[in-house]
Amino acid sequence: MDLFAFKTLLVLLSFIGCCAGNVLPPGPVDAKLGTNITLKTLIGKAELAVIIWTFKTDGEPIPVATSSSGTLQPVKEPYIGRVSINKTNGYLTLGPLTTEDSGVYTITTVAADTQTGDIELRVLVPVSDVTITSDVPEAVEHNSTVVLTCKAKGSFLKFTWLKGTTPIVPDGKHFTEKSDETSSVLTINHVLRTDLVGSIYCSVANSLETEKSAPFNLTVHYGPDEVTITPLAPPKVIRAKSNFNLTCSARSDPPATFTWYHGEQMMENSGPVLTLEVIEKHRLGAKEEAYTCKATNAKTQRTVLSPAVSFAVMEAISGAKVSGPTAILIAGNSTANLSCQATAGTVKTISWLKDGKALSAGGRHVFATDMSSMMINLLQKEDNGEYTCQLTNPVNTDKATYKMVVNYGPEGVKVEGPEAVEMNYVVELICSAPSVPPANFTWKFNEEGALDEGLSDGAIAGIVIAILVALGAAIALIVYCRQKVPVESPY
Repeated sequence: MDLFAFKTLLVLLSFIGCCAGNVLPPGPVDAKLGTNITLKTLIGKAELAVIIWTFKTDGEPIPVATSSSGTLQPVKEPYIGRVSINKTNGYLTLGPLTTEDSGVYTITTVAADTQTGDIELRVLVPVSDVTITSDVPEAVEHNSTVVLTCKAKGSFLKFTWLKGTTPIVPDGKHFTEKSDETSSVLTINHVLRTDLVGSIYCSVANSLETEKSAPFNLTVHYGPDEVTITPLAPPKVIRAKSNFNLTCSARSDPPATFTWYHGEQMMENSGPVLTLEVIEKHRLGAKEEAYTCKATNAKTQRTVLSPAVSFAVMEAISGAKVSGPTAILIAGNSTANLSCQATAGTVKTISWLKDGKALSAGGRHVFATDMSSMMINLLQKEDNGEYTCQLTNPVNTDKATYKMVVNYGPEGVKVEGPEAVEMNYVVELICSAPSVPPANFTWKFNEEGALDEGLSDGAIAGIVIAILVALGAAIALIVYCRQKVPVESPY
């Protein structure tokens, strides 16, 4: 049917009169480019005298296809070989589709009465080439504003930004988004490190399909922050030459560089670890002093100072020694002086113990002001025992001992045993006497053998002299008495 005949038919139908009815379902109908589409009607099985499909864009309606008395009339470009009409229900099949096929299609049917209806067909170009680009190669937290652009090919596109699998919801302040037919722009104001952690995706969809971009990553430099020294609370005094280190750490991208300070003075040491060896090399630590570290990020140009930690370095005590008397000590007669010292280390306190129990000043015990020496005056037998000198500082304790021997006795000699036993029984007698050194014991029975067994030479001589004197006195008395007694004359 030529265009003139087509227009004539339309004019004729207008005289007959027509009405809009429920001929077509609501639209639009979406179809993929290059495929076939069937525009269905709501007409049941009916005897249709005429079926006319037209296409309308901005201008006059263009005839697509006409069926009259069940016969498809000849069609013109661009529909030659691309359309068909179902004579029973008026379905229009069109394809393969081109982008020019998008528009409004109108059906006019003539049976007992005339009906018309419109439906929109949208021919969708497949979604493809979804890509993300950034206006900057890298960003600095809080300082940079990042603009991400997602572009894609296709028709009727809808853009969605994702962080991992979670949609990024624009809030109009930190995140803003603007889209057109083929692109979407996501702006991140004053970007944060968490904004771009993980992969960013752009998902593009139309009613037929969805495509997602490759993962996009952008480095956001940040820090340093949370600059701390470990240990946070070191001992107030550190043992010299021990395996002690300070470690500085910070959250930073890229990793921070570190500089160490003693008080306000920068130390010739870089890196996150400050060793005790370096501290001692600088001749530091004689008193409690503060140490800090500064963390610097070359990208963000930020420098942050850590909280300070304070401590002193002290040499451990070693080589403790106690000096005491070397002469023989006698109870009640001798005085003892003990002194204590160490060959190395700083001694803070000295304490004395005897046999594990603490000694204090008073009585016969006299201590030097610094407790480095002790005097016992006069010695008694109770002073025998082990004396310990204990040297202490905050990092260690060292000690030394001295064994004191005080001579005394023997005293309190006693014999223990049964007072009576039967004949032919074995009897045991025990003789004891406290004494240092231990006493020698000699047994006697009724003084027999006393002169040559148990008495000293002086005692024996004394006894002999006494006996001789007594014997001489007896002889003299006898002679004297004889001179005094009268002798009777025999006559």
